[in-house]
Amino acid sequence: MASNSLPRRAARHLFTAALIAVAAAWSGGAVTSQSNIVCEENRCQLSGRITSDTTLTANNVYLLNGAVFVEAPARLTIEAGTTIYGQSETNGTLVISRGAQILANGTAAAPIVMTSDQLVGERARGDWGGLIINGNAPLNVPGGEAEGEGDTGVYGGTNPDDDSGHLYYVRVEFAGTEFSPDNELNGIAFQGVGRMTEVDHVMVKLNKDDGLEFYGGTVEVKHVVCFAIADDSFDWTDGWQGKGQFLLALQMGDDADQGIEADNNGDANDLTPRSNPAIYNLTLIGDPYEFPGSESDIGILLREGTAATIRNFIVTGFKEASIDVDHAATFEQIAGGALTLGSGLINDNCSVAGCEGEFRPDSDDAAAAISTVDFVSGSTDIHIGVDPMIGEAPSDACLFCPYSLLHPERNFRPRVGSPAANGQVRPSMPPNDGFFDAIGGTFIGAVGPVGSGEEDWFAGWTDWSLK
Repeated sequence: MASNSLPRRAARHLFTAALIAVAAAWSGGAVTSQSNIVCEENRCQLSGRITSDTTLTANNVYLLNGAVFVEAPARLTIEAGTTIYGQSETNGTLVISRGAQILANGTAAAPIVMTSDQLVGERARGDWGGLIINGNAPLNVPGGEAEGEGDTGVYGGTNPDDDSGHLYYVRVEFAGTEFSPDNELNGIAFQGVGRMTEVDHVMVKLNKDDGLEFYGGTVEVKHVVCFAIADDSFDWTDGWQGKGQFLLALQMGDDADQGIEADNNGDANDLTPRSNPAIYNLTLIGDPYEFPGSESDIGILLREGTAATIRNFIVTGFKEASIDVDHAATFEQIAGGALTLGSGLINDNCSVAGCEGEFRPDSDDAAAAISTVDFVSGSTDIHIGVDPMIGEAPSDACLFCPYSLLHPERNFRPRVGSPAANGQVRPSMPPNDGFFDAIGGTFIGAVGPVGSGEEDWFAGWTDWSLK
């Protein structure tokens, strides 16, 4: 394409302007209920329902006009290097229906990008919908099925081995459109998605709601970045029993809540299957400063009866608390050994007036047999108030690393002498189960030291621009 010879920024402007012009020209045309992909030269518009196997190719650019549903048993294949724009005017959204599949084949050199149709420099959170994947794996809601937020389809079932396809090297940017007052779509919603679905190297940035949310299911994810998310970076509810490894979040204080918000079921805290994921190698970086805003609240909020295994983690820079546990049903999971922490570094998570320390005591703590403070401090190899020493060493170029949003080159690796990699904190070895990588048992956090093989997994295919 001619754009290959242009600087990236200029190319994006031209592509976006062209898409807007084409969309305007098509807006008066008829829309069928079948697969609807209309192309003019290399600019294509998707709308309606895709009902047969379809491939999106990197030599075209694509515009989502409204909610585009891939219906069972169709497979949507997306080539490496493909760009998909969500139309702001129509809340463009990509929905993979239950029984359908998405086969997103990005690479480090040529990631798949799903982004806003607005001009570079004018893009913002909530410009378009996002990516919703509906699967057939179990939930803990009555009847075992649910309707997705914003009319995004039915999900849930009885198959923990549900295969909704795969996401390799995919970025979802500037999504999270509001579908009702104060309710927005997630960047990527895994709704009843099963463990045969593969998710590896995914970034969600500047989403208006949660970055990744898991509604039940058993899906397993690896090498995930959430950047400048307006709500929770990671969120689970309704019985998610999946796994995660090498998960990284960097928040922006203008609009952010928790690094992780973890629930079982908000209506009945003890419904089963109970949320009980296993998370290894996690780094949650809040925004401790008053500029650009006062948000970025809690590193990990565990509530509503969730269980979990969380190991080899770093929580730093949140304004109100590192870890908070709410509701009696959640404390019961602690008492029974189903909710556990281990091998962690917790530091610098209380930077606002009225903050009571690294942990937030409340009435639930008082009523429980064990408090949040006792739970965390009594866990194996948890080090509190110890600087994890990640990112660039303090310098004029990066005075506030790892919190700086402006540093041009992200680096979340442990520095020389870091307790995340020098043995001061003993890492936990993940299970040898075919999913977890054993190297993650040699360091703390989402990113390894130089020589680990996991020191730059986030490099090259990610993008940190704010507009």
